[in-house]
Amino acid sequence: MMTNLFSSFDPATSTAMSLNWTSTLITFMLIPNTYWIMPNRFQSMIINSMEKLNMEFKTLIPTSPSMLSMMMVALFTVIITNNMFGLLPYMFTSTSHIAMTITLALPLWLSFMIYGWVNHTTHMFAHLLPSGTPLALMPFMVCIETVSNIIRPGSLAVRLMANMIAGHLLMSLMGNNAVSTANFIIPLIMVMQMGLMCFETAVSIIQAYVFSVLSALYSSEVN
Repeated sequence: MMTNLFSSFDPATSTAMSLNWTSTLITFMLIPNTYWIMPNRFQSMIINSMEKLNMEFKTLIPTSPSMLSMMMVALFTVIITNNMFGLLPYMFTSTSHIAMTITLALPLWLSFMIYGWVNHTTHMFAHLLPSGTPLALMPFMVCIETVSNIIRPGSLAVRLMANMIAGHLLMSLMGNNAVSTANFIIPLIMVMQMGLMCFETAVSIIQAYVFSVLSALYSSEVN
């Protein structure tokens, strides 16, 4: 029996060994590419997609090392994999929890800030005051820019978590209500569920892209 609306995101597993977070590690158990004689079509599609993403991240952070763009590609891959796994029945969506999203956002932002303030202190101070600001508004702009900079990891984490929870929660509510509805309404619910599934697939891709792109843009500000 559900005790609250969010219990639908927490599959019932053994109390002795919880398997909720196992879906996050499934990708590490897949067969590596080195064990294939030649890449199949799926692997070729993944490789081409990663190369396109790497080129796009390089345009966003042109002055940064090439390894940083690869790190953003890896971040995109981790988030989209967990988002897609959450669309499967009885799979735990780890990115719908703040513990997962803040773990991705906070270390990235903190590392960028430490690097920027240690190596580019003057640039970081100048970034707090946009050019062309009137003299009377300068103290307020410094406070506003400081607050907006501090809440960046929270906004990244909450944006990803809220978008993943919203669609999943709506689909869970519609599925739970389908049991007690009339028979002629069930086909309509099924059509709406399929539409929501397509919508959630698009949201999963977009949110992974937005998270990684914003992280890349935050890193470009400290270089």
